[in-house]
Amino acid sequence: MRKVAVEPYLEKWPMMFLEEAKKLREVFTTEILEIHHIGSTSVPGLQAKPIIDIMPVVKDITLVDQYNEEMKQMGYTPKGENGIPQRRYFEKGGDQRSHHVHFYEEDSHEIKRHLAFRDYLRTHPYEKQQYGELKQKMAQQFPYDIASYIQGKEQLVRESESKALIWYDKGHESG
Repeated sequence: MRKVAVEPYLEKWPMMFLEEAKKLREVFTTEILEIHHIGSTSVPGLQAKPIIDIMPVVKDITLVDQYNEEMKQMGYTPKGENGIPQRRYFEKGGDQRSHHVHFYEEDSHEIKRHLAFRDYLRTHPYEKQQYGELKQKMAQQFPYDIASYIQGKEQLVRESESKALIWYDKGHESG
């Protein structure tokens, strides 16, 4: 059983992203248009589960499936769409998860949603603090129940995402 562990921000997380992004670019060569560090480990100072979330953007999402064997050789488990249409999702590390990779096709609304939320938290210290404190509280309350952990922060995430998308569309005004 996997424990929900939220840790203080670690300076090594951006380097872990860069190292893995380089490996992904070597495998997918011309398929990847851009690649982003997303999720809580991409927000300096934010407490996070120590899992690096990576979002490659590709021209054609269906071509990602052709690389499942290469991803397995890198230690990833292919999960298909895993509940989000037009996504390809991979996990690395089993119960000691270290990386999640979320592939989206260019122009997917999910790309904007992830980048807006990340950038909003990077530039809005109060919201970042609120989110970090809630994550800590939920991890302490539900250490072996990831579904309850996620559900416990869902309302704040939805509210923050809504604000983030409005802010993002206005041209990233600081808060």
